[in-house]
Amino acid sequence: MPKVKIDDAELHYEEAGQGYPILCMPGALGTGRTDFGAQLVAWSSRFRVIAPDPRGFGRSRPPERDFSVDFFSQDARDFAHLMTRLGYKTFHLAGWSDGANSAALLAAEFHDRVSKLVIWGGTSYISREDIEGLERIELISNWSTRMRRTLEDVYGDSLPSIWNAYCDSFRKRFETFPEICRLQLHAIRCPTLVLHGELDPIVPGFHPQIFHDEIPLSELHLFPFGRHNVHLAQAEEFNRVVLGFLGS
Repeated sequence: MPKVKIDDAELHYEEAGQGYPILCMPGALGTGRTDFGAQLVAWSSRFRVIAPDPRGFGRSRPPERDFSVDFFSQDARDFAHLMTRLGYKTFHLAGWSDGANSAALLAAEFHDRVSKLVIWGGTSYISREDIEGLERIELISNWSTRMRRTLEDVYGDSLPSIWNAYCDSFRKRFETFPEICRLQLHAIRCPTLVLHGELDPIVPGFHPQIFHDEIPLSELHLFPFGRHNVHLAQAEEFNRVVLGFLGS
């Protein structure tokens, strides 16, 4: 399987298709394959789809995940460097959930490299409502059978300890420095599509509105019956909207 060395880590990545590259950034504990399986198929008919596992997740281990206060920015830098190593100066960028946060940071810092940005399920900062959303999914026993089995296949018996470390880091950040990417959104210069499932039980509806309000060249698209994983549960409609935005 392809891997690229980035500083003290080796990033595994999935790839499919030919053409202009689109980089996909997974959510919490997610991998390129688990979080973007439907997109690796649908988008590869028009683009070169690159879906890495962030450092410490999936096949980008070791090292184990370090949930420091800087991990969103670390992922942004890692993935920008990955694209450099793969020979891509510019690319489209898609990020889901935590990956949306890091994608926004990447687009703000490396604004000359991102042609178009697509984000959904992200949080611009950590609010009390976000903590309440986390509490609803904190117990792995409350997850859907599909979600639990998917991540158990990746992490095995270590899944509970990794998830607990993530939840602890999320709370600590809320108490110390709740900002994630909100303060950097104004620096994003590329056309941006912000998507949101209106039935998302985790991310409050004010977050996509903040992304839309603060990113200059952005448009907002809502899925009335979409939940947090709208790109998987409503993949056909989701892919149609995204590919329409990206163009040829």
